[in-house]
Amino acid sequence: MLQLLPMQLSVPLFAILLWSAPSPAQIADHHQHLFSPEAALHAGLTGNGLAAKQLLPLLDAAGIGRAAVLSVAYTFANPNKKPGVDEYERVKAENDWTSAQVAMFPRRLVGFCSVNPLKDYAVDEITRCAKDAHLRSGLKLHFGNSDVVLEDPVQLAQVQRVFRAADKNKMAIVVHARSTISRQRPYGAHQARLFIEKLLPEARHVPVQVAHLAGSGAYDDPAIDEALAVYIEHLQKNDKRLKHVYFDISGVAGLGDWNAGKAERVATRMRQLGLKRVLYGSDGAAPGNYPADMYRRWRQLPLTEEEFRIVEGNVAPYLGRPR
Repeated sequence: MLQLLPMQLSVPLFAILLWSAPSPAQIADHHQHLFSPEAALHAGLTGNGLAAKQLLPLLDAAGIGRAAVLSVAYTFANPNKKPGVDEYERVKAENDWTSAQVAMFPRRLVGFCSVNPLKDYAVDEITRCAKDAHLRSGLKLHFGNSDVVLEDPVQLAQVQRVFRAADKNKMAIVVHARSTISRQRPYGAHQARLFIEKLLPEARHVPVQVAHLAGSGAYDDPAIDEALAVYIEHLQKNDKRLKHVYFDISGVAGLGDWNAGKAERVATRMRQLGLKRVLYGSDGAAPGNYPADMYRRWRQLPLTEEEFRIVEGNVAPYLGRPR
């Protein structure tokens, strides 16, 4: 996510009417977000954010049983925005707010801490989150929102430290690997190789989930397909560094300049990755992009019913069974 657009985050009436009890559905959503009122304001969203009690009826309307809630605390450290006062305190507050929201529905939601990996407090915040029962499952990183440039040796070394910290604390990593589009940061095969060769060895013991099929949502930019092809190449060579690597489909199907040719391309790439490595996800809820909308678009991909069922049956290790 977070190439953010203004959005209204109110819950539709039909979703509220559907919400009377925890959904019996078995589909897991591996990419969701909540927004505190402060985070929504900082990100330029309309409304008062999105709380857990608002998200659950949206999940129910899409037939989703459990979801990974990825904190958006990193947005307070976005270098593309005006620096805020007490940045780290605001990052901690958003992570803590996400923890408290997830704690209300622990059988449905699993929380992830988040941080800008380039900040000098990043490792300290990961260590702090690892002690929180509702954030210790994982870490969300957003290279686009944080303006990460892996070709920069100083930045690369810092991101490596962050990956090591997550690995040490047994925290899964979900990463938006596409760097900042607005600053025209390079992306493609070279960056995918750096990710495989320089970052994955630092997180050998935890799942690493590459968001949006290695892109930033939709599938318009040829650089995304170029990057994904590198991961496929390494998987086909049985590269052990990708043993615990997964790819989520969130924000891809039906968005952007969509056409039948692109749909076929995405379906082919998923098969090449191996459907057992592809995780279902919706991305952040917004009008026109609620979980039910995203699920409907997902089901329009040219996959067989059996292929849909394989992906929809996949559950990442960090979600596991309901507690």
